[in-house]
Amino acid sequence: MTDTPPRRGPVLIELDAPAAAEPRLAPATEARDDTLNPADAPPIDAADPILPRPRTMEMVTRLVGRPPSRLTRFFLNSGVALFTFLLSIAALNFIDNLLTRYPVLGWIGIALFALFTLAALGMAWREYRAWARFARIDAIQRQAGAALADDSMDRARTVTDDLLALYRDRPEMEWRRKRLADNRGDAFDARTLLTMAETELLAQLDQDARREIEAAARTVAAATALIPLALADVAAALAANLRMIRRMAEIYGGRAGAVGGWRLARTVITHLVATGAVAAGDDLIHTVAGGGVLAKVSRRFGEGVVNGALTARVGIAAMEVCRPLPFLAQPRPKVGNLLTRGLRGLFGSDDRG
Repeated sequence: MTDTPPRRGPVLIELDAPAAAEPRLAPATEARDDTLNPADAPPIDAADPILPRPRTMEMVTRLVGRPPSRLTRFFLNSGVALFTFLLSIAALNFIDNLLTRYPVLGWIGIALFALFTLAALGMAWREYRAWARFARIDAIQRQAGAALADDSMDRARTVTDDLLALYRDRPEMEWRRKRLADNRGDAFDARTLLTMAETELLAQLDQDARREIEAAARTVAAATALIPLALADVAAALAANLRMIRRMAEIYGGRAGAVGGWRLARTVITHLVATGAVAAGDDLIHTVAGGGVLAKVSRRFGEGVVNGALTARVGIAAMEVCRPLPFLAQPRPKVGNLLTRGLRGLFGSDDRG
């Protein structure tokens, strides 16, 4: 056998070509870089928080704002007419029998029936005067808008005269009326004159209106959170909102009876929907977020916060409907501020300054 001498030094073993290996390594490297990019990592808490649903105020808005259909109005009107007719016939027959058997009692019945008729006519006249006063305030609003749009000094003076006449019978505003009457000659354009009228006559009324809204929001929030009975919180919220709307009318110079108060509430809800104020805007975002955080502790308390915020929205809409002038120099109230002060009053620390 022939001995082969052993090889010394490194041994080179050839594998695949480098050109074929590089295309396979490059995509893997790029994919690994994309996978490890921190910017593409999903957020830890990407789920939106479940906000409490304001079922109470939704029911109140649906009850007040939904107008009855024609068939429903025809049914109600015909039913009321039939009931009034039958009641009148029964009363006349009863009084006729009393006159036949007991003439003295019959004449007493006639006198009582006449007094009831006069009282009903007086109630109807009061409702008519209240709605006519609302029409007067609405006319002042339109005249003020036209004066601002056209920069008409004559219309602005007419609006100022109407405002002075509107608050003529209120003794607490006598000093403010005199101050406006003395200083109105210093204004040289329509906006300045209307701003002066707003500052002198409506500034204090706005503070009173804010307090009423805070009280209503506090009542609705507490009723939603503390009343466990079904529909009881709806009744409490409906009563609080109707009372708040009626107080708005009384503060700004209007009057609301039984029928007029309900029609005014429907007007406010219609204005609320028409202006898009039902949606959550900038002044409601923090309140709704706070209700969502509080709902994690108690669902009823979270709903109370959101219902109180929507009640404040209804109150602001009532201010815009009942206020004779638009907001010019005075700041427009915000839901968050009203609700914060209203809920603070639950613990006895509401600042009236």
